[in-house]
Amino acid sequence: MYFQELIEGSFRIYAGALEAPQGGGYIAAVVVSRIGGPPGREAWRDDSLACGHRWERPNEALHYALGEARRVIRTRLAPLAA
Repeated sequence: MYFQELIEGSFRIYAGALEAPQGGGYIAAVVVSRIGGPPGREAWRDDSLACGHRWERPNEALHYALGEARRVIRTRLAPLAA
């Protein structure tokens, strides 16, 4: 398992590249939480991004997860906070 955490505006992103259940690559997962929001409350989560697509390398899965998190923040979550 490979993980990366970063701050994007008023959101914290936790991205992961997890070994695929039957092997053969890595799947991408992500959790986005609002900074200063209720503890343990997630703004968005997806445990199997791209319908469980398998990436050959963990950095590819992490890159995809971070991109999707940023897209969701920009298009769905940030407009709600404005």
